[in-house]
Amino acid sequence: MLRDLLRQEGHAIGRRQVATLMRRMGITAVYRAPRISQRHPAHRIYPYLLRHLTITRPNHVWAADITYLPMQRGFVYLCAILDWASRRVLAWRLSNTLTTDFCVDAVQEAIKRYGTPEIFNTDQGCQFTSQEFTGLLQTHGIQISMDGTGRWRDNVFVERLWRSLKYEEVYLHAYETVRAAQEGVARYMTFYNQIRPHRALDGRTPDRVYWENRPAQPAAA
Repeated sequence: MLRDLLRQEGHAIGRRQVATLMRRMGITAVYRAPRISQRHPAHRIYPYLLRHLTITRPNHVWAADITYLPMQRGFVYLCAILDWASRRVLAWRLSNTLTTDFCVDAVQEAIKRYGTPEIFNTDQGCQFTSQEFTGLLQTHGIQISMDGTGRWRDNVFVERLWRSLKYEEVYLHAYETVRAAQEGVARYMTFYNQIRPHRALDGRTPDRVYWENRPAQPAAA
């Protein structure tokens, strides 16, 4: 990613040279904490629908997950909605409590701004298996897909977003307030969508892939 950013600025550089410079500067990875999603035994679990499914267009599959962001004192929770094909972050919300409402708010914003996906994939966390969350998806005619137990790879693109966000933004700043965390995440999401090149997208940005390949929306009656 650093190589591609430098090339965008006109620097002829390769991955090995970037790695060498990073070692000289003492730049190393910082590791994230374990997952926080907890399954509710009374909630219905839906099957995983993405196995062997070819996903090549925006709004075919959306995915969501929750992670936590450390601050100087305590932490906040982050929920993000991701378009699977383009890796674009469609909406996100911060909360200081691990409830369902901030996840529902993020989905409602994404639907209002971008329409609806055919399939929505999450893990089996109680926020996503709740009637409030699944009912919202069903109301919009969205198929519900859920990861297998302990299979983080089933939602791997959101996991990669968390890794990038934490390594490139969160762990570099000790947020003092929720407002500072909000500003930091907003700054990074803009960078992630509009500027950061992705190897999986042939060096393009999520914004470019999403808007260039998004299916035409049906005209209003």
